[in-house]
Amino acid sequence: MIWRYLLPLSMLLMPLTAAAGDPAAGRTGLLSDVTFTQYSTYASSAELARRLVSPLNALRLQQQAEASHVSVSEQPIDLARERFALYVPAHEPPDGYALLVFVPPWSQAEVPPRWIPALDRLGVILVSAAQSGNDANVLDRRDPLALLAAHNVISRYHVDPSRVYVGGFSGGSRVALRLALGYPDLFHGALLEAGSDVIGEQVPVPPRDLLYRFQEATRVVYLTGQRDAFHEDADKQSRRSLQACCVFDVDNEPRPWAGHELADGASLERALKSLAVHRPAEPGKLASCRATMDSLLSQQLDQAQGLIANGATGPARQLLDQIDTRYGGLAAPRSVELAQRLSGVP
Repeated sequence: MIWRYLLPLSMLLMPLTAAAGDPAAGRTGLLSDVTFTQYSTYASSAELARRLVSPLNALRLQQQAEASHVSVSEQPIDLARERFALYVPAHEPPDGYALLVFVPPWSQAEVPPRWIPALDRLGVILVSAAQSGNDANVLDRRDPLALLAAHNVISRYHVDPSRVYVGGFSGGSRVALRLALGYPDLFHGALLEAGSDVIGEQVPVPPRDLLYRFQEATRVVYLTGQRDAFHEDADKQSRRSLQACCVFDVDNEPRPWAGHELADGASLERALKSLAVHRPAEPGKLASCRATMDSLLSQQLDQAQGLIANGATGPARQLLDQIDTRYGGLAAPRSVELAQRLSGVP
């Protein structure tokens, strides 16, 4: 359940600020201890909750905050305290750089040296945050740090908006999938290296407009070593869940003989090239899949409504939680309205 990620939300109010001029903008090469100054509404607490938290869990968060008489910070990250690693190829492609926001499993901000030749050849900027490893809180740190990294790099460099990607390794890859699903208007591809989750179980489905955009415009590339049996199996389950959510632009790039280890430069280059090849779903196939998904959802919501009408509050709550996990934002606002009818009922 994603709920375990939600409890430590920051409680101090923090004003939005913006840079009036950036002397570091335009620098190329490997840059360490980079600081950013521009905030984005994408990374606000309200937007993170709307896009990355299931509706009923978001409702519980709101109720928890109101009951505790606390204010959730407008921005959970204080950029003055954060540091990033950045690699910018010297030669900018004619249509602008591609951008890969990389979420690491480790705490250091670094660019893997073996990846730099591939980044140079393909004209890809890579940015990664410090203190964004597997021990960091997902909703409070890893998610907003990645979003702020993307926003600030785009403000500093000429980036092709159609080639903005999010990726990660191991636990960072799981975060990347969450971000790609919740922010398809920013990220147009997800590079999942040796880490993935099941949509509708570990990762909530976003609101309908965002899910539709993800279905239509986002490419997902899996890059896992074939000797990494655990994550290979997780990838298969993840791909099946994407198909069940009507997401068909998916590629699996095998890495023969590799275990649970960071990709070599050639494998990264192959995956980045795959990300750039967007294959839209057939309109008829997509429409049919969406209709089936909506029909199943409607049947379950009708069932929950019937249970409430008959006074079966326990089974109704259980079914609504199942709907919230499986369908997330696709079930709102009806799922929220039904949950609110149950509020205060023993």
